[in-house]
Amino acid sequence: MGAPHRRTGGKSGATCDDANLKRRVLSAAVLIPIALIATFAGSWAFTALCTIAAGGILWEWTCLVRGQPDARILVPGWTGLLIAAVLAGFGLPGAAAGTMLIEAVLAALAVIAWPRGEELSESFSPVAWAAGGLLYAGAALVPSVILRNDPNWGLTSLLFLFATIWFTDIFAFFCGRIIDGPLLLPKVSPRKTWAGAIGGAVGGVTAALALAHAVGIGKLGIVGIVALLLSVLAQAGDLFESMVKRRFGAKDASMLIPGHGGLMDRLDGFLVAAFAAALIGVLHAGAGSPAKGLLLW
Repeated sequence: MGAPHRRTGGKSGATCDDANLKRRVLSAAVLIPIALIATFAGSWAFTALCTIAAGGILWEWTCLVRGQPDARILVPGWTGLLIAAVLAGFGLPGAAAGTMLIEAVLAALAVIAWPRGEELSESFSPVAWAAGGLLYAGAALVPSVILRNDPNWGLTSLLFLFATIWFTDIFAFFCGRIIDGPLLLPKVSPRKTWAGAIGGAVGGVTAALALAHAVGIGKLGIVGIVALLLSVLAQAGDLFESMVKRRFGAKDASMLIPGHGGLMDRLDGFLVAAFAAALIGVLHAGAGSPAKGLLLW
């Protein structure tokens, strides 16, 4: 998700970008319908999709920071995700979030016994990275499920998120490719530009407001501010994942999705924005109506 690529010079660079764009479009043509079908279905179909995605993210994270799958992280992690999915699916968001915290602690304790010198570098903390991976994967599961479970506004809240994030991604990609210009954070991601970041925010907010107006949501000024915040956070999520990949010398989290890399590469912005959206909703309207709290002001 998030900010765009700079234009590459020369015929070979353009050809490479065109081929990558085709793969991105084909992947999106498969993944978007799956996401929408599960979202409209709601209930356990949506929870199952989020659980699978979260499990895949944890696997990618573990392979990224450990260089290979590690059962000491994956076993407590996948167990925690399954328990959290059931709790969130039954409308117990607090218990689900608590489960992820407990499993993060268990994963951290499990890696404390790693032999001295096994770390990738002196600054590498296996305990912190193991715990962080569970919380990162959990953010792809619990917030989305508790939003979707809102009986009145759950579906609309997810469509609002999708509109904001997908159009942020689309506008960022093409604005960055067409306008180019100064880099956003070259030390973190050498191909993301200010033009892409601003264009992505404009596209995301516009799409979110259009959807909100279409379904009859009022106070569009506040809704637009919320959408802008989510768009910015989605792009920050992209930059965070780029920072993690750069830290471990990887270009992509995995090769699961042609043109996108892995699930982390595809969902980096969504999980950060979904976490923020659920938090806003809970703080505004309580845990029983987080989607209403996100949308109605």
